Formats: sequence, C-alpha cells, structure tokens
Amino acid sequence: MCGIVGYIGNRQAQEILLDGLARLEYRGYDSAGIAVMSDASIKLSKAKGRLKNLMDRVADEPLTGCIGIGHTRWATHGEPSDINAHPHTDMKSGIAIVHN
Repeated sequence: MCGIVGYIGNRQAQEILLDGLARLEYRGYDSAGIAVMSDASIKLSKAKGRLKNLMDRVADEPLTGCIGIGHTRWATHGEPSDINAHPHTDMKSGIAIVHN
C-alpha cells in the first residue's frame, strides 16, 4: 500500500518528509522517494527497497528547500526500481507528482 506525505512551511522539508514516510512504513512498500522545491527548481531522490536506502542517499546529497512531497510505493504496475519509484517529474522537472 502506498503512502503520501507533503510539507509547505519554514523548515527544511527533507527531514519532515522522511519522518512522515517512516511513520507510514507499517503499510508496506517496495521503494520510496522525495521531491523538494529549491530555488524554483525541483530536486528529486528515489530508492528501491527500504526507506533506509533513500535516507542514506539524501544523507550524501541532501535536498534543501521548504516545500516537498514524499511517497512510498507498493508496485501494482511495473517492477520495483529506482526509476519506477515516485515522485515522477515532467521532462523539465518543473512538476513532481505522486499517486496511489
């Protein structure tokens, strides 16, 4: 089952999104990702497997910004992979979406 978390505020979104996704882990998932708006552009990080994989990835390359969305995915279409993990973006990375 998927889980979605969003944040808009004055604090850095990355840690809030990761905490929210951690609270949804009990629901089951095969991949996780977050998208954060930074200086009018969207930065994205996704990882197959446990949320820890995503946390390790953003620890090395943090996403800064105060607006973001996160998602845990349970594959119903397409294999579990970094590419199939949400959020998805348009070709210019101007829009990031997640869906159940």
